[in-house]
Amino acid sequence: MQQIFNFIFKNSNRLLFLLLLGISLVLTIQSHSFHRSKIISSANFLTGGVYEKINSANEYLNLKTQNDALALENAALKSQLFNRKDTTAVQKLDSLKGVKAKDIIVSKVIHNSYNVHENYLTLNSGELQGIKSDMGVINSLGIVGIIDNTSPHYSTVISILNKKSQINAKIKKSNHFGSLIWNGKSTGFVQLIDVPRLAAIRKGDTIVTGGQSVIFPENINIGTISKIYTDNQTNYYTLDIKLFNDMTNLGHVYIIKSKDREELINLEKKEKDE
Repeated sequence: MQQIFNFIFKNSNRLLFLLLLGISLVLTIQSHSFHRSKIISSANFLTGGVYEKINSANEYLNLKTQNDALALENAALKSQLFNRKDTTAVQKLDSLKGVKAKDIIVSKVIHNSYNVHENYLTLNSGELQGIKSDMGVINSLGIVGIIDNTSPHYSTVISILNKKSQINAKIKKSNHFGSLIWNGKSTGFVQLIDVPRLAAIRKGDTIVTGGQSVIFPENINIGTISKIYTDNQTNYYTLDIKLFNDMTNLGHVYIIKSKDREELINLEKKEKDE
């Protein structure tokens, strides 16, 4: 306490000056509207900046609460969507070249694996809807896989993210063919192998299904060339293909009936037998 009194006595002149200055400022502000408006404007600017910083800090600290609220809201919206009839949930696909609308079956993915070397999908459609083994499965972005097994109400699909998968594909601009496989590494990339070294290719070129397939119609999108590898021991390229599809997030798909498939298989079988 003694130190406080000593400080006041030592600085009495300065403190008196500051007190009188404060009183004069208050009187000036109260008696002049111009000065009052300037002070209020400056105070609002300062307090507004402080409030903004405080609000930003509060928003950051309340992110978890806000995220929980958004999650509940999203759950409610998704519940409404899931309870809608499937007939309105997806548009009818009828624009595939060479495939009529009656040869396309709409289905929904109810299970999807993508984190092992042999991945499969399960669809909520089966034999009663006309689905059979070896039918091609696509969606609006590109190919998804090939029907493996079926039951009356369900079917399983060999995903393109399956090391057993092998699909005929080509470079869209040059029509050079190769075999589409998956090396089991990334869910966003597949590989096109056995591409002739004569093919003119570059990064960004589009890869589509080839005309040699009896499962998929020609020119269904697959992805774009991301990396090009050259095998010095052969005359072929290996290409990394970035998929158009996000194979970890699949909803409705389209199963394609191939009316000529059995005819082609029987013809090829006859040639082998002869």
